[in-house]
Amino acid sequence: MSGHSKWATIKRQKARVDAKRANVFTKIAREIIVAARQGADPLGNFQLRTAIDKAKAAGIPNDNIDRAIAKGAGTWSDGESLEAMRYEGYGPGGVALVIEALTDNRNRTAADLRTAFSKNGGNLGEMGCVSFMFEQKGVVEVTFDLTPTGRGRSKTVAMIDEDALLEACLEGGAETYELSEIDNGKVAEIVTDMANLENLSQALRARDYQVTGAEFRWIPQTTVEVTDLGLGQSLIKLIDVIDELDDVQSVTPNFAMSDDLMAAIT
Repeated sequence: MSGHSKWATIKRQKARVDAKRANVFTKIAREIIVAARQGADPLGNFQLRTAIDKAKAAGIPNDNIDRAIAKGAGTWSDGESLEAMRYEGYGPGGVALVIEALTDNRNRTAADLRTAFSKNGGNLGEMGCVSFMFEQKGVVEVTFDLTPTGRGRSKTVAMIDEDALLEACLEGGAETYELSEIDNGKVAEIVTDMANLENLSQALRARDYQVTGAEFRWIPQTTVEVTDLGLGQSLIKLIDVIDELDDVQSVTPNFAMSDDLMAAIT
């Protein structure tokens, strides 16, 4: 019950050495704004509740969170009206990319993306040119903290009962899950149908799992295996440039690469 996506693992590896991007607060605040359009009460709005959890984990002040909720609910305005957009294109080596954005000026966003692609060996395509290679799913992230291996030892390992995790996933309606390493332990990314995301999240919490994220995500159905260092560097550079654009919320490619190659790039 694994193997659904390699890009999330690559992002996690890369985050170990990347500086925290200055626009992370803006991206999460925009998620809250859009989610709050469906209702300002987190108890009755799962999407808003998960966006708030993400904001708190990132250290966004409560005042900023409250202001974003009010903006989405229409009780406070700064004149900006955000629209959700999806863009698609190809990077070096024919790698497909799906980009999700929240923008108040779609012409500006498209122009910025076209420039990012053209300057970094890619091409911005038409809507639908690559999204057929992906499927939208709900993904719940469960984190397992490290535990000491013995007295006086600095080395630690994550203790996971995979049989119990598998049982919980199946009972919650999950389709697949994948375990990967993080700095403070391991993380399981558990995939389900989009309509079942809230149910799966609640089922895992009910079993006392540490749910650290729940979101909709594009999952590639086929991946391009990248083994060349130069190509890998070009792809990571393109994704970085796109991800740093203020309007961009997420970038999902359909490539995979080994840990060793990723380490050589970063």
